[in-house]
Amino acid sequence: MLFLRSFMILFLSCITIKINLCFPSIPYSLKTLSIDGHFDFEEVHHAAKDFGNRYSFLPWAVLHPMSVSDITTTVKHIWRMGPRSEFTVAARGHGHSLQGQAQAHRGVVINMESLQGPKMHVHTGSFPYVDVSGGELWITILRESLKHGLAPKSWTDYLHLTVGGTLSNAGISGQAFRHGPQISNVLQLEVVTGKGEVVNCSEKHNSDLFYSVLGGLGQFGIITRARISLEPAPEMVKWIRALYTDFATFARDQEKLISGESTFDYIEGFVIINRTGLLNNWRSSFNPQDPVQASQFKSDGRTLFCLELAKYFNPQETAVVNQEIKSSLSQLNHIPSTLFISEVPYIEFLDRVHISEIKLRSKGLWEVPHPWLNLLIPRSKIHGFAQEVFGKILTDTSNGPILIYPVNKSKWDNRTSVVLPEEDVFYLVAFLSSAVPSSTGSDGLDHILLQNKRILEFCEIARLGVKQYLPHYSTQGDWRAHFGPQWEVFVQRKSTYDPLQILSPGQRIFQKAIAYSS
Repeated sequence: MLFLRSFMILFLSCITIKINLCFPSIPYSLKTLSIDGHFDFEEVHHAAKDFGNRYSFLPWAVLHPMSVSDITTTVKHIWRMGPRSEFTVAARGHGHSLQGQAQAHRGVVINMESLQGPKMHVHTGSFPYVDVSGGELWITILRESLKHGLAPKSWTDYLHLTVGGTLSNAGISGQAFRHGPQISNVLQLEVVTGKGEVVNCSEKHNSDLFYSVLGGLGQFGIITRARISLEPAPEMVKWIRALYTDFATFARDQEKLISGESTFDYIEGFVIINRTGLLNNWRSSFNPQDPVQASQFKSDGRTLFCLELAKYFNPQETAVVNQEIKSSLSQLNHIPSTLFISEVPYIEFLDRVHISEIKLRSKGLWEVPHPWLNLLIPRSKIHGFAQEVFGKILTDTSNGPILIYPVNKSKWDNRTSVVLPEEDVFYLVAFLSSAVPSSTGSDGLDHILLQNKRILEFCEIARLGVKQYLPHYSTQGDWRAHFGPQWEVFVQRKSTYDPLQILSPGQRIFQKAIAYSS
């Protein structure tokens, strides 16, 4: 009996030793760290999901930080483990990544929305700004700044995203033609580097890190705090839509609108493929300027292009604004009967996509695969692109909105890490597809991915000089081609601020090199 007990103890000890050899003891070393928040080693599945719903990589642990110190302690701990540790760290905001970019397989995911710190503070005056946590949602910033009659200048179409998330990419919407992307409207950052150091940076102080992090895909540091430029906020918005049948006319009008001093504050557009009853659907939220003509317009079976505009105003300015809009629209070449105008509160306009989200969630259509493809296309190539893609590749239908609008490159800072086409004006074309789970038809994931592949192959063969926005590549060779001449600078910045390649492994730009002892 004693022999049997001794044998069992020895046997279990061997199993324990074997398990410890197979699985690193890193999660247990994390338990020894003194932090204000906490690590979760059990409930980690949510950190292996994102909006794209296509990739899932389980981390060892999720950090729910209550302070910036929690983040620095964790990153510094992993940094001190050195190259023999395979551990990596990913900062996760609202989980809106598309292809696992905010995941860390067998690493630590930091839940940035848990981050607590100094309260959001709006500074009024001649040059207003707001100081916010990197885990703060843009919708929350909007609501708080509106209490002071102020708002950020540049937005994304969807506001339920974190500051750190959008600033790590760029943050583009219809205001970008005038104000540039969100990264062009940042005054200062607080960043935790891959060494676990907290660094305050701006255009004049630690500027290399500042510009590295903006649009840097999370490769150089975790944004824990940001200072965002503000402007006086309007109360109301004139929201305008009009249709075109000819792409060249549509593009010419868009480019005219973004040049010089435009009447409008927001300029976007989208492609409509084979939609029926389109204008009738608009009537629920827009008013036709010519109801009789609008009722006779047929959209069936055609590819149409919709110009979408917004003019901000306050109620006392209504008469003047109406005249400005009328004058500007008279210079455009849309189909007159398709002109629709709505008047909505400013916050309702900016948060418009969230209304669609609520509807889709109620139907179970939000948490589905989203194989999005976002492209930046030089102006000189946009007509050839439209002819091929909208005329040949996408002919029957689209599986979600297709946005298309031009922006001015002069409003982007070339010192950031973002990669742009070479021309002064380029278009954002965003295929925002949703796939029906288990479908093998044209609305299924495989079909949409094949369409995306065809689009990318055409761009490459035709040498359009296209760059991906929210880029995703599987090899470093593809990343090198994406960055082009900027690649060497990008690599140098990585070796400076994250030499062990700990941060944002989900981007798949750098693979952490593991040094094994002999």
